[in-house]
Formats: sequence, structure tokens, C-alpha cells
Amino acid sequence: MNIVKLVFAVLLTFGQFLTPYVAFVQKGGIDNFYEDWSAEQEYTADYAVNLEKDPEKDFVVLNFADVQLSSAEVYGKEGEIAEATIDKAIKEVKPDLITLTGDNAWCRPGYIRLVNVIDSYGIPWAAVMGNHDGDNGDKVYENWCAYLCYKAKNSVFKFGPKDMGVGNYIINVTENGEIIHSIYMVDTHTNTSLPCGGYDHLWDNQLRWYEWAVNGTNAMAGKTVESSVFFHIPCIQYRTAWEEAQYNKETGTYENPAYADSFGFNEEGICSPEFDNGFFGLVKELDSTKNIIAGHDHINNSSIMYDGVRLSYSLTCSPGGYWEPYMNGGSTLTIGSDGHAVFGHHYVDPGTLELKPVIF
Repeated sequence: MNIVKLVFAVLLTFGQFLTPYVAFVQKGGIDNFYEDWSAEQEYTADYAVNLEKDPEKDFVVLNFADVQLSSAEVYGKEGEIAEATIDKAIKEVKPDLITLTGDNAWCRPGYIRLVNVIDSYGIPWAAVMGNHDGDNGDKVYENWCAYLCYKAKNSVFKFGPKDMGVGNYIINVTENGEIIHSIYMVDTHTNTSLPCGGYDHLWDNQLRWYEWAVNGTNAMAGKTVESSVFFHIPCIQYRTAWEEAQYNKETGTYENPAYADSFGFNEEGICSPEFDNGFFGLVKELDSTKNIIAGHDHINNSSIMYDGVRLSYSLTCSPGGYWEPYMNGGSTLTIGSDGHAVFGHHYVDPGTLELKPVIF
């Protein structure tokens, strides 16, 4: 039955399937969707996407990690759970921005379906790419995924600067026209064949771009603007923080008193790079980013304050790939008028979901 649904879905969405390829040809190649960037250029207000916060309430970001449904799962029970979870979380949280932290789908029908579902709520949304959005370094496929995000009506996705991966861009939250918080959406790439082993992460040119953007934003605002970074693969400091915090699974507490305000826990190893790329040191030096949110490890939901920066895993909302029902849901970033952001989890019990067949 799922195969029949999949065939019909492919036929009905064939136009969406072809559109990115047509656009690449019309634009004269994939690379022409990217911008030229130099550290010498001026940072201007229109460089970032600007979303205005209502002064009467907090600005809420709702993130979903690793939806990652395969062709066999999109129109099966896995797809029903994912879509019902997304729907319930959005209706309960009422976010101002929806974000996706990579590995968004594991097949083209799944990507089309997810983009259409997220876009249907009429809420601004943004995505980053994960290592499975460009499996095996397939640049054409990863750009195909990116184009769907780029062209969706309510998406604020940008391809970003050339030669930095796919989709590095900035969202500034403003209140009364003033920047109060910056959100950096960055690509941690797909390379798993590094000489040092482990996963890839941010490249040197991305660090220069991040530094340029933070300094430019601060100069424009006349102050240090608090910011958050969303990416797929956690940086190596997630390992250090987890080891130092000394989580006791029996008591459900962090035994190191310096980490008493941490919450959540990890059910699997932290799949980070095996090297320190200097990103966290730059975060500390610039003193802007106070929250880093990652996906990638589906059954980890720890949120640990490490050296003044909260390192958090977002919840996944889908049985795609692998999954623990008690970690189902989405994660939130709540930004107040002072620009300070508070991270949290919004759990959705799969047993409370009203599952409906996924029909095209």
C-alpha cells in the first residue's frame, strides 16, 4: 500500500521534482544561486533576513531535528507519527519561526512532502542541511534539497556565500526595528572521510564569515547582540561538556555542581568531529552566541551550560532512521524583548497523537 502511495506521490509532485533542475539550467548552473562574499565588504541591514517581534510577547522558535523519513516510511506509520507530531507541536507552541536542523528527509518524495507540510502553516521557517541531505558529497542532490527550501512560499532559506557549503545565512529578530537577537544558520557539511576521522564541521571561511557577521551586527546595533547558532553536527565541545558534567543515569541528575542547570541526557555517543576547529573559541572571544543547537544524534537530548554557552540537542519528531518515543517532539528557543534566549524541549507523547493516513 505504501508503494502505491509513493508512486502516486511521485506522479503528483513530478513538477516539484523537476523544478530545481530546470532552475539550475536557467540560472546557468548551481553556483549562480550563491553569493560572492568578502570579509572586506560592508555588513548592511538587508544582508540578513529580518523578522519583527511583537513587543507584547516573546518571539518563539520551534525546531525539529532529523525528520529523515525514507521512501518506505513517508506514507507509512512513521510518516503519520512525524506529521502528527509536527502538527501538535506547532499548534501548542504557536511559534514565530520554525527551524529544521538537518537530515530533513532521506529521499526526494520525503523532502517534497516535508517542505509542503511545513510551508502549509504560513509561518516563516528556515532549514540547515545535514550530512544525509547531501549523502556521499552529492552536490546536485543537496542543492536540489536546498532549492525546495529556497522556493517555498514561507521559507527564509538562503544559499549563502560560495564555497562554504549549502545554506549559511542569518536571521535577525528585531523589535521596533532594532536588532535584539541574531540566529546563525550554518552548514556542517557531509564529509566523513577526513584524515583525522569523525565528522566534518565548520570550515575556516565560515569562521571568518561568522566573525564578520557578528561584528557587523554589533556595530549596527551599537551593542553586543545576543545570538544563537543552529547546525546539524555538534562541535567537539559537546563531548567535553557531557564528560565533565557527570550525568548519573540512576538518579537522573548531573553530579558536577558546576553543571547543575543542565537538563536532558544522552542515550548514544556524541558523533562530533574528532578535532577542535576553533569555532567554540571564536564564540567565546566574540561573546555573542549563548545558545548552540544541534541535531544528528537522534536519541540525545542533553542541554548543558558549558563555559557560559548552552550546548543543546534538539528533539526529533520522527521515527525516521532511529528514534525513542519518549524523546519525541520539538525544541524551543524563547527570545524576550531584551534579546535573551531560553532553550527548552517541547515533548509530544506519541500515545496522544491522532494519526491520520498521509495522502499526498
